[in-house]
Amino acid sequence: MSGCAWGAAPPLLEALGRLWEVQAPLGSGSSASVYRVRCCGDPRAPPGAVKEFVPPPGPRPGPARRPGYGFRKERAALEQLRGHRNIVTLYGVFTNHYSANGPSRCLLLELLDISVSELLLHSSNQGCSMWMIQHCARDVLEALAFLHHKGYVHADLKPRNILWSAEEECFKLIDFGLSFKEGNQDVKYIQTDGYRAPEAELQNCLAQAGLQSETECTSAVDLWSLGIVLLEMFSGMKLKHTVQSQEWKTNSSAIIDRIFASEGVVNSAIPAYHLRDLIKSMLHCDQGKRASAEKALCSPFFSIPFAPHIEDLVMLPTPVLRLLNVLSDASLQCEEEYEENGLRLTKTAELVGN
Repeated sequence: MSGCAWGAAPPLLEALGRLWEVQAPLGSGSSASVYRVRCCGDPRAPPGAVKEFVPPPGPRPGPARRPGYGFRKERAALEQLRGHRNIVTLYGVFTNHYSANGPSRCLLLELLDISVSELLLHSSNQGCSMWMIQHCARDVLEALAFLHHKGYVHADLKPRNILWSAEEECFKLIDFGLSFKEGNQDVKYIQTDGYRAPEAELQNCLAQAGLQSETECTSAVDLWSLGIVLLEMFSGMKLKHTVQSQEWKTNSSAIIDRIFASEGVVNSAIPAYHLRDLIKSMLHCDQGKRASAEKALCSPFFSIPFAPHIEDLVMLPTPVLRLLNVLSDASLQCEEEYEENGLRLTKTAELVGN
């Protein structure tokens, strides 16, 4: 990220009747930047994330380039989808009057933890555990089933947009900047390269040539993206060049079989054919044959009781691990305080287990 829009010194901003300190940049895109913020004067308040939308410089035609369009679009989607445990929570909206580029519109969101993209980096090309893949697949499918029922298409599902919530111990979808109501697509160029469904790829090519596609993009594009994400989590490899190859277009099923049969994949010793079949059901080139989110949730893959590895518990923080990190050596030397903290940890563990 090039730098904080609020300057070098940690600034304060007012949102929802409170003062917030901007602590660090978390990432940036073509139209928005995200920052970690902390509520001043209330140490018990959880930190948050501010997404600041910056107006694009210079004249850029099209509805997606209108000032404030991205903000209004994402705000509307998050307000419509509010309340689902697998979708990032929108706390509120406000205007930052001290932005370097003039007043800017902002979303105040819950702060989440590690992304699937980071998990893939840590997997060292060995792939994620079956427990983690199953957990991620179920959580994202639950989110997709909900937003598709509401008539929305996410349209930019990728590892960077799936984040872990330590507080709720689940994966959540973020970034609804390209989302649209099915049948009312207002952005031609959807999805990220490498996770783009064939019908979206065709639509993009036709749009570049100034032509209109006869096939509309539907909620099926999200299932394609998730299928690629799960295949990358299993293999531990980025598959952008693979899915863009002629061999993939000719016989993607054979490539998937080869990945699952590979001796280099740690998970190959585990009976994973249910996961393989689930992924194949999401990666039909014909969107009409692609599994819906609700149907995918009925896969036998979700009936297998996988257990987490110790690496999973370290990689995906939980309230219990955070409490353990809070305990100091001094507190453990005090018998009374040790027993009190131990009781709290036991109760927390029971809650988490339930």
